[in-house]
Amino acid sequence: MATNFVDRVVLNVTAGNGGHGVASVKREKFKPLGGPDGGNGGHGGDVVFEVDPQVTTLLEYHRNPHRSATNGKPGAGDERNGADGDELVLPVPEGTVVKDREGNILADLVGFGSRFIAAAGGRGGLGNKALASRRRKAPGFALLGEPGETADVVLELKTLADVALIGFPSAGKSSLVSVVSAAKPKIADYPFTTLVPNLGVVNAGSERFTIADVPGLIPGASQGRGLGLEFLRHVERCSVLVHVIDCATLEPGRDPMSDLDQIEHELSEYVADDSLGGKPLSERTRIVVLNKADVPDALELAEMVKPDLEARGLEVFIVSAVAHLGLKELTFALARHVAEARKEVESAVPARVIVRPKAMDDAGFKIVKEGGTDGTMFRIVGERPTRWVRQTDFANDEAVGYLADRLNRLGVEEELFKAGAVPGSTVLIGPGDNAVVFDWEPTLQAGAELLGARGTDLRLEENARPTRAEKRDEFHGRKDGQRVAREEIAAEREAGIWTEHDGYRQ
Repeated sequence: MATNFVDRVVLNVTAGNGGHGVASVKREKFKPLGGPDGGNGGHGGDVVFEVDPQVTTLLEYHRNPHRSATNGKPGAGDERNGADGDELVLPVPEGTVVKDREGNILADLVGFGSRFIAAAGGRGGLGNKALASRRRKAPGFALLGEPGETADVVLELKTLADVALIGFPSAGKSSLVSVVSAAKPKIADYPFTTLVPNLGVVNAGSERFTIADVPGLIPGASQGRGLGLEFLRHVERCSVLVHVIDCATLEPGRDPMSDLDQIEHELSEYVADDSLGGKPLSERTRIVVLNKADVPDALELAEMVKPDLEARGLEVFIVSAVAHLGLKELTFALARHVAEARKEVESAVPARVIVRPKAMDDAGFKIVKEGGTDGTMFRIVGERPTRWVRQTDFANDEAVGYLADRLNRLGVEEELFKAGAVPGSTVLIGPGDNAVVFDWEPTLQAGAELLGARGTDLRLEENARPTRAEKRDEFHGRKDGQRVAREEIAAEREAGIWTEHDGYRQ
């Protein structure tokens, strides 16, 4: 393959991490208990693929296959939120298909400006200001930023063209494209001159269509032999396939009928993506072009095999790209077939959009029992529990207690009991090897509970700080009590109840 054209790459993309929230307390002169004022962390940047008309190849990603977006900034005191990470936009050519490692199609980017988020940035963590509530007035913790997504994606460029020219090497496909359009592909008299698809625009009357020169195919191309498998993907979007047959070849064992049969076999063996091309390659409209009719022997051979090809139900044209013979009839026939294919696509019933809303009683997680009798483990799988664990600072006892409260409210403890978990059982939260492992205790308590509910401060309670009137009444009540006590002691001394010797009552 030419070094200046790449149509398939494996790209590793990493979105930005979310910034951490901050736990802070407002401090001002004469106002020692100003309350929490920690800001939130910024969201991490997304990694986005976007169709750019100025980009024609995936070469840049072949040279640099690792791309990362920026992280969100952490929050700060005085309710200052961190800045979001910048979105990383990766320009791709029109017709790029995004797949995962298993070959599943994630996005088909057709149309300028089409976008697809390949990796979403992590959420920023909440500061203690956002975590404060009527019940939790003084949180001493903040949530951590969520890690950004990481993915390995496969980018495949599938040429957007109405007509594809296919055939053996040196059959004259590039020459045909150069004379029916303004494209100027490389042309030479040796096999495999064309190493990249050449795209041209053809005007035939009121019709305008695109034509692609697919590099030469050979027997076994559908199984990966030669360059065929690399470029068969470029015909998946084409509605009309044109067999360009060299009638002037001098290679032994070659003739128009055998060439056609071998290419047809390769088309039938190639498995195309149903969502990209519609019909299988073997069922699409096909036209046969007997090329190089400017050579007398080639013209004689073409006229000889034309009736046999037409007997198969194929439309046949005898042309010469060098002498410009039969090109007008060919281009108008192609325009007619392209127009019919476009009408068929327009009349097709659009795919129905299926919306599957989450059930109202959906718990949002499930308990998976793993391991044997002795090493039984209980894995909690769900989006919310996994995100909560990632955002928890396990070095902060109050944050751990807050996580326990959230899991309890979600119903995790109840489901663990139903699954057969007992105190001390091994519980994992999250999928795969990145799960958090801990020994389960049904009633998790941290040191903060000894001072009251988590996130509370008695000094900030409404009734904890008395008013001036209440302070004045308390002061006078205390003075009145002291006066009454002094009067009682004096009366007891006068009555002789107290002695001067030891000061104890008789």
